[in-house]
Amino acid sequence: MIAVENVSKSFGNTLAVDRVSFEVKAGETLVLLGTSGSGKTTMLRMINRLLEPTSGNISLNHKSILAEPPEILRRNIGYVLQGYGLFPHYTVAENIAIVPSLLNWGKDKIYKRVNELLQKLRLPPEKYADAYPHELSGGQKQRVGLARALAANPPVLLMDEPFGALDPLTRESVRKEFKELDELKAKTIILVTHDVQEAFELGDKICLMDKGAVVQSGTPADLIFHPVNEFVKSFFSRHELQLRLQALRLKDIWRDLLTVDPSATSTFTSNKNIWEATEALTNKGPIIAYDPETGTTKKFEYADLQIALKQIKNNS
Repeated sequence: MIAVENVSKSFGNTLAVDRVSFEVKAGETLVLLGTSGSGKTTMLRMINRLLEPTSGNISLNHKSILAEPPEILRRNIGYVLQGYGLFPHYTVAENIAIVPSLLNWGKDKIYKRVNELLQKLRLPPEKYADAYPHELSGGQKQRVGLARALAANPPVLLMDEPFGALDPLTRESVRKEFKELDELKAKTIILVTHDVQEAFELGDKICLMDKGAVVQSGTPADLIFHPVNEFVKSFFSRHELQLRLQALRLKDIWRDLLTVDPSATSTFTSNKNIWEATEALTNKGPIIAYDPETGTTKKFEYADLQIALKQIKNNS
């Protein structure tokens, strides 16, 4: 879907992005992770041509992004800005409707789409459609910013530190809503963050960047269990156990779990990670999970954490 090939970007004598390459398949979420100044946002901005690469190539569906005017390219790309980026003199509904209006959608179609997104993002239209940004909380502003990016139903979504302006509790809540939002299930997403736990929770793949270059890319499990050098290892060391539990999924220990009656009500799938399962275990007791590949239903309980920890040790 998106291919970045040997892309570099210089500002005068400063090399901000240094020969970066990665691919994002349709429906995947790739996280650009790194500290401030590592080149993450610069790389993101080049994908929808807010900045032009100094060298290299970026393609979308096997077609160079330089093959058409930027305004045409951006019709298929949603962009969620750091710090909300809402127009203060527009209502919530008007902010969300900006791109559909530019695309000459009819008023009825725009009204229906705006209301649909507000409902999905837990902002009842009757209460929030006519509100202005200054009347909203940080979490509500972030939801409106996401709704605006999704309004024209673009296949690609770029997100620059989308939760960075939120307090920790609101950030965690909005992030969980983001994961469960059906609008995002089929989107190809590139998300920039410096938050390690956020990257592991949301990313199918992670590109860890430093000084403008990609140090290592792969699945969360690749980075936490098989770091390529000391920089990668130390980057994740502070939250290593939690990250390992987030990288390990129920399906990774599936054969060691107790099989239960297939008719049992399952609350999880085997693709959920061990950290999520443990959190749910604390709140609800034993977890019943279903594996769509084998059609089996199994139970996860506290004793099974030992299996997970043994698997982590074996992978180390």
